[in-house]
Amino acid sequence: MDNREAHMELKSYFEATEGTGVLATADAGGKVNAALYARPHVVDGETVAFIMTDRLTHANVQSNKHAAYLFIETGGSYAGKRLYLAMVKEEKNSPLIETLRRHCPADGGTKSKDLYLVYFHVDKILPLVGSDMAD
Repeated sequence: MDNREAHMELKSYFEATEGTGVLATADAGGKVNAALYARPHVVDGETVAFIMTDRLTHANVQSNKHAAYLFIETGGSYAGKRLYLAMVKEEKNSPLIETLRRHCPADGGTKSKDLYLVYFHVDKILPLVGSDMAD
């Protein structure tokens, strides 16, 4: 699958699928954190972005660029996706954040705080349940 096909597949999936997302990160020492996160903003077939406040998840990706995003589809089955990610860059208080937030109505009371648009390379995509034995 080429980059364009992968982009369309991820973009279509997250636009059409309701569910709950969890972003897991760890600090430089390996101490793990998990937080509820909205669906990712699909940039291209290899890149997604999340809007973050300056809290633990954001601090963790500053010292350890690796993260995992778990998306559980609504409906009671074990359907969804696991994205294995590596942070590539971020933008602080980017004008793009407000555009993206229009598609994501929950603001978590963050209107007056610094916001970061954090970009991740998608290293691997797996189904929610089941595994590639080469993990």
